[in-house]
Amino acid sequence: MDSFAYAAEFEPGDARGVIVVSFPDVPEAITQGNGMADAHLQAEEALGLALLSYPARHLPLPKPRAKGKRLSIVAVAPDVAAKLAVIEAFVNAGISKSELARRMQKDEKEIRRILDPKHATKLPALVDALRALGKRLVIGVEAAA
Repeated sequence: MDSFAYAAEFEPGDARGVIVVSFPDVPEAITQGNGMADAHLQAEEALGLALLSYPARHLPLPKPRAKGKRLSIVAVAPDVAAKLAVIEAFVNAGISKSELARRMQKDEKEIRRILDPKHATKLPALVDALRALGKRLVIGVEAAA
């Protein structure tokens, strides 16, 4: 099961109270926050934006590999995770947008929007797309860091 969570390093910044966040497996994602709570929020957003850029550049998502005591796991926002899951499932299915449109009984223009990493898509449409691709969305809850 894909969770779209990656190890992040939280380090003190140059200014007092600033925390710099970087992701060893996703070098494009780097951000900072004022304090740890803000740094976590900024990290989630930066990670999501960076990961959404991969399909836009026709690149596979990086595999989460980094481990270490100094690293904390950061997951993307749920809507971003669902969008990434649809895009990955579509690519792995090896079908055309027309075929997905047929399976979902939707216009191909709507399928292009669903698969566009820059276009916000409502959760029900993402769930329907995953179902049409033979996948299902599973939501979990865990303690916050």
